[in-house]
Amino acid sequence: MNDFWWQADCRPLDRQAAAQALARQAELTKPAGALGQLEELAVRLAAQQGRVCPQLEQVWIGIFAGDHGVVAEGVSAYPQAVTRQMIGNFATGGAAISVLARQLGASLEVHNLGTVEPAAELPGVWQHQLAPGTANFTREPAMSVEQCLAALQVGRMVAGRAAGCQLFIGGEMGIGNTTAASALACVLLEKAPEELIGPGTGLDSAGMARKVRAVESALMLHGQAAEPLECLRRLGGLEIAALAGAYLGCAQQGIGVLVDGFICSVAALLAVRLNPDAADWLLFSHSGAEPGHRHVLAALDAQPLLQLGLRLGEGSGAALAVPLLRLACALHGQMATFAEAAVQDR
Repeated sequence: MNDFWWQADCRPLDRQAAAQALARQAELTKPAGALGQLEELAVRLAAQQGRVCPQLEQVWIGIFAGDHGVVAEGVSAYPQAVTRQMIGNFATGGAAISVLARQLGASLEVHNLGTVEPAAELPGVWQHQLAPGTANFTREPAMSVEQCLAALQVGRMVAGRAAGCQLFIGGEMGIGNTTAASALACVLLEKAPEELIGPGTGLDSAGMARKVRAVESALMLHGQAAEPLECLRRLGGLEIAALAGAYLGCAQQGIGVLVDGFICSVAALLAVRLNPDAADWLLFSHSGAEPGHRHVLAALDAQPLLQLGLRLGEGSGAALAVPLLRLACALHGQMATFAEAAVQDR
């Protein structure tokens, strides 16, 4: 699986806009560096958008859903039918990300990559149905080559639909997907399951033990896979592949990405392993409750904006961070300079 679209160049950041934004920060009526990470965010967004004063009025949220065969190993506290049911909840506006999207005035689309139970046709839901979920990766690869490539392509397509927006947020839904993300993280970070695996959506100690055993079995079977895309095919999920494809597509188009929690961060790590220049387009919203998340963030040299103990997924943590980014842009663009305010600079 070589020489495909994800290897194409990412759009370069606008270094001139970044330099001008940094110079503007030095002129604003505050001590240098007083707004800390908010100043860095404004400059980074300026580089991504190619404008001295960036804006975040147009936010696009894409939710990717898919089922996981590894659920057969007892790794989830919820039945697999919940994936399909939550797709309906997204569409009818009852899910957390649906509420947050309304509050933000953001566009929201849901993409069903493949559920075990067929999902109903609903407004705002794209039914791709590449497979009835992945295979049980404790016994065989999670996806065929064709399924993995098709899922990546769905993500790329969604990034294309987001063209013209100022920020892209990817979210995920799939019972069992913290197990898949944990297995991927173990291989990509070369760490033992015990270091990374957490309770996901609320496993008890017996469930945690089953989850660790499932990942150990998967690593015994597939752990020799070294190439990132082959790791994704063997251990990932349809929705995780689509997320990685969306992040790569955004980087190639020049759309800034705000990455959500553990599962989305694993997809971001895969994207960066597939095309290192994609890292320039990624911002990280929060540090979640799943133990493996901090290890993945460290590998990406990420500085998460929030720490709220979140473990919901759906893109909810990223959506919660959007007002912070908008305020960073407002401060950068609307504060007076020392000259404008007739305030003496040091």
